[in-house]
Amino acid sequence: MSDSKKQDCQAAAIRLLSRREHSCKELKQKLQARSFDACLVDEVLASLQAENLLSDDRFAESYVRSKMHKGIGPVRLKQELREHQVDDELIQRYLREQQWQQLAIEVRQKRFGAVLPQSFEERAKQMRFLQYRGFNAEQINSAMKQNDWD
Repeated sequence: MSDSKKQDCQAAAIRLLSRREHSCKELKQKLQARSFDACLVDEVLASLQAENLLSDDRFAESYVRSKMHKGIGPVRLKQELREHQVDDELIQRYLREQQWQQLAIEVRQKRFGAVLPQSFEERAKQMRFLQYRGFNAEQINSAMKQNDWD
């Protein structure tokens, strides 16, 4: 492999990383889509990781923070991070550190207002919304103030 191809591949990778953090898998796919050889891409990614320019740890932290800001819950985040082939240990570390019940309450209130639903149909609608957003049953019940319905 020529040095110019390696430099081109590394420059493309750095341009992508300058915009936002990427997982190793995601960056590899993008570079291969630009017709760089798989062996060359692996070599460049290894050098970027050695220089700490590419990090699944930073990607996971950034991704969780960004998606939480958009109101995405832990169930959905875990699935999305697995699709990016982020290590389960990293996923658990960043998901464990968050206040998910409070986020579920805020997401419900932002979408539907502060008043709790009065009908079963409206309650079910709000619960489905929170489930779609990736919150688990405990977090959804907390957001819906389950004790008020008992």
